[in-house]
Amino acid sequence: MSTAFSAPNFSTQSLPLNHTSTTTRDSPLVFAKPTSQFLRSTPKLRLSSSSKLNLSRRSGTVVAVSDVVKQKKSKSTPTLLITKEEGLELYEDMVLGRAFEDMCAQMYYRGKMFGFVHLYNGQEAVSTGFIKLLKQQDSVVSTYRDHVHALSKGVPARAVMSELFGKTTGCCRGQGGSMHMFSREHNLLGGFAFIGEGIPIATGAAFTSKYKREVLKEADCDHVTLAFFGDGTCNNGQFFECLNMAALWKLPIVFVVENNLWAIGMSHMRATSDPQIYKKGPAFGMPGIHVDGMDVLKVREVAKEAIGRARRGEGPTLVECETYRFRGHSLADPDELRDPAEKAHYAARDPITALKKYLTENNLASEAELKAIDKKIDEVVEVAVEFADESPVPPRSQLLENVFADPKGFGIGPDGRYRCEDPKFTQGTAHV
Repeated sequence: MSTAFSAPNFSTQSLPLNHTSTTTRDSPLVFAKPTSQFLRSTPKLRLSSSSKLNLSRRSGTVVAVSDVVKQKKSKSTPTLLITKEEGLELYEDMVLGRAFEDMCAQMYYRGKMFGFVHLYNGQEAVSTGFIKLLKQQDSVVSTYRDHVHALSKGVPARAVMSELFGKTTGCCRGQGGSMHMFSREHNLLGGFAFIGEGIPIATGAAFTSKYKREVLKEADCDHVTLAFFGDGTCNNGQFFECLNMAALWKLPIVFVVENNLWAIGMSHMRATSDPQIYKKGPAFGMPGIHVDGMDVLKVREVAKEAIGRARRGEGPTLVECETYRFRGHSLADPDELRDPAEKAHYAARDPITALKKYLTENNLASEAELKAIDKKIDEVVEVAVEFADESPVPPRSQLLENVFADPKGFGIGPDGRYRCEDPKFTQGTAHV
């Protein structure tokens, strides 16, 4: 039975937010006739021009995306892809992510945060485009760049900021920090500091959903899992192992590659034999889709189809979102390796500015409405900082919690007794 992702003649172009890009990925796409029926037929994708940013190596085979995002061929006025309410929700979520991260930079340099802090500026269209389509029961698994994923999933800004401050009111009681956001209530399964380690967790969460539905006969369990990770992860073993398992068992998962073109200081174009990550999907029997990750509407339409497939029991999808981070790898990175022209090119394609332009030009929102949202978000972020700053730090004894299920796991001290039986040890004041 054919699915939305099996139609061979559809292009990945939706109603564009930006018209200024000159990269290969934004050029018109031309499909040739399918050459094989394998994997629901996989048409050849030809790029009509070469890239000015050394992206010309990208060519190959893809599984076509749904007609929801095909290029409009009618000469009539294109149908808008969102309603006013949806547009304002997308805008508010993206502005929240940007304003929150900008405030994190300020607080980091003021000494309020410690360790590595990786910001999401520039990539907001990916988080918003996918996560705002989820149900509360659906799960999200993130990376070390996880603040905005947490916000999009509904974790309160003050709980995220408090976690960054290392306070007891944080979503992990101050023990997770920047790279380990977690919320059971919101089904945010983490932040993971090492690349690739979240993908098996996400695959397990998707397996849980399928097991509940098919073995435990919980008919209403149609929960979907999103696994977010970067381009640098896609040459790691966990990535390939989990794609294989997800396809083999038709798990309800979407693998979302946030390809910001750089793995710390390593250009994606230099790090992999075939930089077209989405092509790895068909190799495992699942659709592989590329989308402009700087365009929230394109991301959202692809996300609808991928999440819908998973929810209907049709299996996983690999989606490569080409995006760009506007800051260095972390706040400790001086960001001296990337070409200034490349940074300027993507800065001109700011996804928030583009969405704002789309909303106003299509009479979906007025400047006054958008400014009201900006003001609201500024207040939310200010309140989050005040709340985090005034919250208490965890007691030293909290260091021993969530380490061993059996406290005897801390071992035996010099006096021959279990360390957990020493009051000074449990208070965090004993010399070890």
